[in-house]
Amino acid sequence: MEKTLKVYIYKEGDKPIFHQPEAMLTGVYASEGWFMKNIKESKHFVTSNPEKAHLFYIPFSSRVLQLQLYVPGSHSKKNLIQYLKNYVHRITTRYNFWNRTDGSDHFLVACHDWATYETRRSMDSCIRALCNSDVKEHFELGKDVPLPETFVHSSENPLRGLGGRPPSQRPILAFFAGRMHGEARSTLFQHWENKDPDMKIFRKLQKSENKMSYANYMKSSKYCICAKGYEVSTPRVVEDIFFECVPVIISDNFVPPFFEILNWGSFAVFIQEKDIPNLKNILLSISKRRYLVMYQRVKKVQHHFLWHIKPVKYDIFHMILHSIWYNRVSRVNPSI
Repeated sequence: MEKTLKVYIYKEGDKPIFHQPEAMLTGVYASEGWFMKNIKESKHFVTSNPEKAHLFYIPFSSRVLQLQLYVPGSHSKKNLIQYLKNYVHRITTRYNFWNRTDGSDHFLVACHDWATYETRRSMDSCIRALCNSDVKEHFELGKDVPLPETFVHSSENPLRGLGGRPPSQRPILAFFAGRMHGEARSTLFQHWENKDPDMKIFRKLQKSENKMSYANYMKSSKYCICAKGYEVSTPRVVEDIFFECVPVIISDNFVPPFFEILNWGSFAVFIQEKDIPNLKNILLSISKRRYLVMYQRVKKVQHHFLWHIKPVKYDIFHMILHSIWYNRVSRVNPSI
């Protein structure tokens, strides 16, 4: 990929929905903004000559699309869908690049929950890098790419607060804090909220001088729970890795990022939603030796999930781009 790949970025599209990464460099949808920023600034991968391109990037933000066009209370996404449909019509009538492959060498990067639905028709032939990587909700395995959902707090320093405590300073067995949001969390709260001193499961952390912060809980826990909400996407998976806490993923249909490269079973625990009542026993059944190996592997893969002001080799930007390139090459040449 490093020696070969060239990406053409369409110039069409109006700000702020298109071409404005600075609008989305913080918050839970920051992956959209950081990828757009990094690719636009890349002299290595980007080409201004579309005839030399292997991939074509559609540079829009699904979150800004929702903020700009969704009418609150309407319960309708028709105008968002039509906006994207009009864009595809614009580039397909102006150029022949989409038409010669039916868009299969085009890609988008979208982190809002609605993006899967919004792009299903007009952009479904594209490679879609989606945070909502749910195989039962029109995420197409082998074509689409799981996009890591990253909660970035500072656009000037996306690595602020990076790291955690060593295993000997992690007295808490498991931690989760989040609002009621879907059946999996409802079951989690029913069985574990304020039920066991080893299981720090909260709906909301109380802010006071005597209370630990969210980050400190993650840095002080052996395992951090990633329980799905109404959708499979959650920033907690990357947060766990950021704070060096072994992720416990409770989301039956979730496709993890970079699965074609990373062995997730070596550094994360996957628990079926039906097994939530047995959560503590499952975690206690993991030997200390096995936990220490998983902890070290979390630290080892951490650099693959980090954004940088200027991308570095094997970071999250390169990993996302590799996943997109991998899927494209695999579909062209399934024998690889």
